[in-house]
Amino acid sequence: MSQFEESILVSLRRISRAIGMHSRQLKKDFHLTAPQLVCLRQLSQGPSSAGQLARAVSLSPGTVTGILDRLEARGLVERRRSLRDKRRVEVALTTAAQSLIRQAPTPLHQSFSRRLRSLPDEEQRSIDETLQQIVAMMEAQELDAAPLLSEETVLSEADDGMP
Repeated sequence: MSQFEESILVSLRRISRAIGMHSRQLKKDFHLTAPQLVCLRQLSQGPSSAGQLARAVSLSPGTVTGILDRLEARGLVERRRSLRDKRRVEVALTTAAQSLIRQAPTPLHQSFSRRLRSLPDEEQRSIDETLQQIVAMMEAQELDAAPLLSEETVLSEADDGMP
């Protein structure tokens, strides 16, 4: 194994472990997955339909529906008819969710994105091109993925892994 090959594999493993550790800590401390936290943070901006929420957080509508079902079962969100249009169902945070969000850490992808944006455009482009090559080498181009850094979105977006 060449020195570059070993270094690259170690770096990939470190990235994978960092994502996994962050996801497990979030589950342990807050009983939330990263996709659940992202949905809650988006809903803290105000009530939304499930479809609008899905678009805002870049997850499929089916994934968001499953997430909302689990959050509703935990008493963190509630679905209710819109006051303006009774045909429309809106999802809103409960007071328990508002309290939880204040305590929860920033999702990993947000802090990563903030640091990435601080790099010059050329450096960002270089990172993007290199990562696209890695995706191709791993034959992972066809995998559906949301722009979230979480173990759950790596494993399965259809099931966010939490009750």
